[in-house]
Amino acid sequence: MHKLALVLSFLAGPVFSSGLEITVAGEGANGTIKIDLLEDIAPKHVAQITAIAGQGQYDGVVFHRVINGFMAQTGDVQFGKDPSNMRRAGMGGSDLPDIPAEFSDTPFDRGVVGMARSQNPNSANSQFFIMFEPGYFLNGQYTVVGRVTEGMDVVDAIKRGHPRTGSIDGAPDVMTKVMVTQ
Repeated sequence: MHKLALVLSFLAGPVFSSGLEITVAGEGANGTIKIDLLEDIAPKHVAQITAIAGQGQYDGVVFHRVINGFMAQTGDVQFGKDPSNMRRAGMGGSDLPDIPAEFSDTPFDRGVVGMARSQNPNSANSQFFIMFEPGYFLNGQYTVVGRVTEGMDVVDAIKRGHPRTGSIDGAPDVMTKVMVTQ
């Protein structure tokens, strides 16, 4: 209940955070990614991401779905923390409620961060993805929450998965630490 109250307090007032700093380590990427969160176009999504990051829940979460030329997906705080067992990674979320879609006219360009979801547009929870290349077919279908401002070279180095499914063979790259920045 405390976590729900924290999210509701973010939604009730202005969002004071403006970004994420993600430290990545693994066979592919090693370094820091800085993301500017777009509170003005996706305030509910940004509030949820910053609440989860502020509680340290993203620390140790793997990049479980990485498709070359498309995107790298992470953020499964429920099933994405065991690199030795990726069987259910990508199927979970946080214990916070799902978020209604906040679609905008911001295009899915290279470096844009979007919220992952199921077939239901109002099912985003904790998972997000970073675009390697433009993906305009996602425009108006997924919520844009931010854009990479530093560390795109780190994003580009994230270990790639299967060409169609994005599933990772062996050890995936990991978000070792995710901090909310001002």
